[in-house]
Amino acid sequence: MDAAVKAQAAGERFMGSVLVAKDGAVVFEKSSGSANVEWNVPNAPDTKFRIGSLTKQFTAAAILLLEERGKLNVEDPITPLIPSAPESWKAVTIHQLLNHTSGIPDFSNLPEQRVRQRSPATPEQILRTFRDLPLEFEPGGKFKYSNSGYILLAFIVERVSGQSYEAFLRENLFVPLAMKDSGYDSNTTLLPKRAAGYLSSPGGLANAPYVDMHHPYGAGGLYSTTHDLLRWTTALFGGRVLSATALQKM
Repeated sequence: MDAAVKAQAAGERFMGSVLVAKDGAVVFEKSSGSANVEWNVPNAPDTKFRIGSLTKQFTAAAILLLEERGKLNVEDPITPLIPSAPESWKAVTIHQLLNHTSGIPDFSNLPEQRVRQRSPATPEQILRTFRDLPLEFEPGGKFKYSNSGYILLAFIVERVSGQSYEAFLRENLFVPLAMKDSGYDSNTTLLPKRAAGYLSSPGGLANAPYVDMHHPYGAGGLYSTTHDLLRWTTALFGGRVLSATALQKM
């Protein structure tokens, strides 16, 4: 494991933290590279990282929690839950959003999104960026990964629960599971031990482009640590988040 991490970290191709656990016990842990290159601050086990699309499993769990509580059914159509939904979405179900078979185009692939993502936006404003695009295929007809589906799922969590997406996850997942180092990221919040973002460029490492964190939303807006993600995985597969039936469905 150590050799694998060192090989990935060579030449700063990987900077981050790795944790491997077996039967709930940590068997390997290593941090590589810098949380902040300019100040030469190394990554550590408690470094907080944006977790990108790992966010989607928390969004899915939130939807299934609401189903267990009788607030929705994943086979329901989405249009009654999204007032501004176009007619073309009439046949789309919550389940199809969850498993990327809705046919709704991925808004993050739109060329103009590179500019849009620099400015704040409400969930409704984000929805408008892809609402009027034609479906790429008949709902349920095929699989195609789409961040748009998880934007809509977070929107549905808010509509059904009456809470913000952030508040629902905090109260129903993070606090009960003692995930004190996880949450929805914010560009304005002073968050101790948060890693800066970098990318490779022809001249070496460069600062990652600015993204206003309203945009990733239920598709990629969370931050966490390796230890919190272990708590989450252990709790989820240990039956402390969802029932056995809901977990199997997930």
